Amino acid sequence: MSIKVTKKSGIQQDGNIVQQLLFRYLPYWPLFVVMLVLGVATAYVYIRYAIPVYQAKASILIKDEKKGTAESKMLEQINVFGTNKIVENEIEMIRSRALLKNVVKNLKLYAPVYEEGKINIVPAFTKSPVELEVSNMDSLVSVSRIFFSYDKNKQIVTVNGKQFPLNQWVQTEYGSPWKFTENPYYEKWHTTKSMFFQLIEPKYVIDYLDEQLSVAAPNKQATVLDLKVKDPVPVRGKLILNELIRQYTMAAVSDKNELALNTLKFVEQNLSATKAELDSIDRAIQTFKTVQDVVDIGVQGQQYLAASGTSDAKLSDIDVQLSALKEVESYVRSKGQGAGIVPSTLGLNDPLLSGLLTKLYDAEAQYQKLITTTGENNPMAVQLRQQIEGLRPSILDNIASQKRNLTASRSTLASSGSKYSSLLRAMPEQERQLTFISRDREVKAAQYQALLQKKAETELSLKASVSDSRIVDEAEASSEPVSPNILFAYLVSVMSGLGIAVLIIALKEGFNRTILFRSEIENYTSVPVIGEVIHDASGQPIVISHDRKNFIAEQFRQIRTSLSYLGISSKKKKILITSSIPGEGKSFVAANLAISLALTDKKVVLLEVDLRKPKLSEIFGMQSSVNGISNYLIGEKEADEIIRRTEVNPNLFIISAGPIPPNPSELILNGRIQELLVYLENAFDFIVIDTAPVSPVTDAYLLSQFCDATLYVVRHAYTPRIYLQLLDENNRVRGLKNLALIFNGVKARGIGKGGYGNGYGYGYGVGYDDVDTKSGARKSKLFGKAYR
Repeated sequence: MSIKVTKKSGIQQDGNIVQQLLFRYLPYWPLFVVMLVLGVATAYVYIRYAIPVYQAKASILIKDEKKGTAESKMLEQINVFGTNKIVENEIEMIRSRALLKNVVKNLKLYAPVYEEGKINIVPAFTKSPVELEVSNMDSLVSVSRIFFSYDKNKQIVTVNGKQFPLNQWVQTEYGSPWKFTENPYYEKWHTTKSMFFQLIEPKYVIDYLDEQLSVAAPNKQATVLDLKVKDPVPVRGKLILNELIRQYTMAAVSDKNELALNTLKFVEQNLSATKAELDSIDRAIQTFKTVQDVVDIGVQGQQYLAASGTSDAKLSDIDVQLSALKEVESYVRSKGQGAGIVPSTLGLNDPLLSGLLTKLYDAEAQYQKLITTTGENNPMAVQLRQQIEGLRPSILDNIASQKRNLTASRSTLASSGSKYSSLLRAMPEQERQLTFISRDREVKAAQYQALLQKKAETELSLKASVSDSRIVDEAEASSEPVSPNILFAYLVSVMSGLGIAVLIIALKEGFNRTILFRSEIENYTSVPVIGEVIHDASGQPIVISHDRKNFIAEQFRQIRTSLSYLGISSKKKKILITSSIPGEGKSFVAANLAISLALTDKKVVLLEVDLRKPKLSEIFGMQSSVNGISNYLIGEKEADEIIRRTEVNPNLFIISAGPIPPNPSELILNGRIQELLVYLENAFDFIVIDTAPVSPVTDAYLLSQFCDATLYVVRHAYTPRIYLQLLDENNRVRGLKNLALIFNGVKARGIGKGGYGNGYGYGYGVGYDDVDTKSGARKSKLFGKAYR
């Protein structure tokens, strides 16, 4: 045994954390083997019967207003109502419950088909020749199993004894009408196993899809979205992604078409009114020329007419712009209080206003879509609402500025028009009237052409239906399942098995409130441990003699050698042995240590000063109730009358306890014990004193002051930790002189307890076997009183 003296614990074991772990857990190696086997077996069973899950992947490109590059000018002209989007918003749109609900409905995922296996059920998406469609899936009631059979020749599906033809809606006991159709993905598997439908409420299917679906961008700057979904059927996984992309594209195109239709309606209304006015002017010109017999107008009149017409055209254009600004202002102010059709910006040439209106509409469209799926309190919805509220003041300020500019321009043009009108009045009345009529026609004709051009652009954009996203990679399913992961399953099972084994050991030893390791002793107290004693399986109280060379005998010889560390010598020869509580083996240690000292040809006397529960005499086959220390202390006997030689060794003598007195502590304090020790010091080379434990009584503290060293016995799995934790504190208050510890009864831990260690992982002892563990008391045979 390698030991070293330290300031903290006196004697400490050499080693590191790996050695400590080995000492702690290696004795339980059979438990670890069993748990490893169970873990591997569990992983095998799980992998054997788990349903494999595959992963389907697809990717789409999104036009993001913050990322990427703008599309070509030609595409922008065709896609007049296209808008750039924010990738983060589109991720939420793709994952929205509205789109997932459409996927569930179109793929009939609310009625999956399964076949019965030996252990569990297996999806039969491609093995079933038919599929079930429900007319109103929102009224669907969940049903765990609906077994069916199919007659291919008759095209009849039999459910619970009832026959249903294909492609016909029928009322059933399960609520909403349903019909059976041929499964387009049927791969004509030959199976003899029973198949059944499950009816699942759509909300639960949507929740499942949402858990299995992953939508994310590869990095923060990317506008490509990777869509992934896990499903036990690879084909179904691909269909789910393709249908989800289709629904997303349709929703985006529908939003754009709605805006285009609103604009087209506004243009057609103005176009009809302008055409009617233009026809009226043409008829007026024709009537005037016929009645007035006018053929041509003079050159000067034409010049005046051209100038006045230009001025009036500009005034008309300003009026159109003011009207459009009024409509836009009304739209912006009323939005959020139920406003409907988006007004046209026809005639407005300010790109800033057009851009602000486009952003406002885009933000409001995204906000309406978002709140239908996530609610108004969603962080993204709140952000969009704040963006909308921030755009409105900017638009209104822009409108107000344009209206001021247009009003000023109109005043200037009106003044010029008045001037030209005055000049025209000076012309012949007939020419003047015809000029006025012709001027009105030119204005209306220009307005009519502008409306026709806007209508053509809107119709072209409506027919083009260009989506703001495009598919980069079609959905493809993995060829190998992503779950279960065989390596991960075995790794988790093995680690779980080891963890459970460690937990069992930790619980077993953690709930134990007694000392289990020498390291615990060294952590709880600074008192050094000078030796360890293994458990002797023979049960003999004397384990050392001149002809014994076993391990336990060598341990007592090592303790004998270690006494020199405590200063025990020919001049300092009195050794007191005690413990915390009865049963820790102090008498066993005292007897064998005394024999070990006697084997060195030294005269050794062993004092049985445990006057409450004497055990020492019993170890040597002697009567403790004959003349002994109690007789000496009360003055009945002298020292030489109570000393007896033992049969174990001629150099070993013993003084028995004598009759058990009612007041041991008072007898020890009467002064006679010091006289006895002085006498024995002159007659013997070593004096070994076995006294009562320290926790029930104070005998050891009274005797320790007369001794040269105190050995404190600790027994594994018996001595409560609390006594070691309080040892230093108690020793400062009422000290035990020159104190050292002995770890008694070292016994192998774990399963298959063979071999011994160094006390860092072992411990067991021999001691008070006849203690009344229920009451902790024992009757005195001599005085007839109970003590504790």
